[in-house]
Amino acid sequence: LPADGQQTTVRELTMLALHIWRDYPEFFHYYGQPDFTWNKISQRNRNPLLAMGIEADGFVAGASESAGFGIVGTVSHNGIRVIAALSGLASDRERSEEARKLLDWGSRSFQKTEIFAKDEVVGEAQVFGGAKSGVALKAKGPVDIFLPIANRDKLTAKIVYDGPVAAPVEEGQPVGELRVWIGDTLSQRTPLFAAEKVEVGTLPQRALDAAKELAVGWLRQKHL
Repeated sequence: LPADGQQTTVRELTMLALHIWRDYPEFFHYYGQPDFTWNKISQRNRNPLLAMGIEADGFVAGASESAGFGIVGTVSHNGIRVIAALSGLASDRERSEEARKLLDWGSRSFQKTEIFAKDEVVGEAQVFGGAKSGVALKAKGPVDIFLPIANRDKLTAKIVYDGPVAAPVEEGQPVGELRVWIGDTLSQRTPLFAAEKVEVGTLPQRALDAAKELAVGWLRQKHL
């Protein structure tokens, strides 16, 4: 309900919807129910997308004097989950039609692509003072991304972490993240974990790493 000083963006509504669908799947089905009866009082689901035959199964529609007609809608089509949030529409009819068009575009314009399989090594992080100079990194599961069908050749990825990582490194230890860009837009962040254990190195290995860090630090200072 409207309140002085309260503001919510459509992006925040989309993030909330994604959080509910991803982290509370046992409650998600309630948003797709056409009606609900409690204490002998029946309420109809006011989400107009549910009756359009477009595989919509959530979330909610509403309206206020200041924000106009709004909706957070979602559909699942060919294994792709699309969530769209709109606000500021002039009528219930316009809200329904614009939401339908946006969800249809989202379902047909992107393709799910696996860029790394489950347990596949994504890359390596540098290790300081370890028996090995680096540690292999992997995600918790497969790394999937939804690529625009018309713009698949502009995908770039980078491993980001605070390093070098100090030994010992335990298998499964959080290390950094994989960031994926589509064009100039940061599209996805995936946490990365150590795929192996790296013990503390010998004294000569640690001394060599310390010397390398001193040299790198000196070069950084020189170029500041």
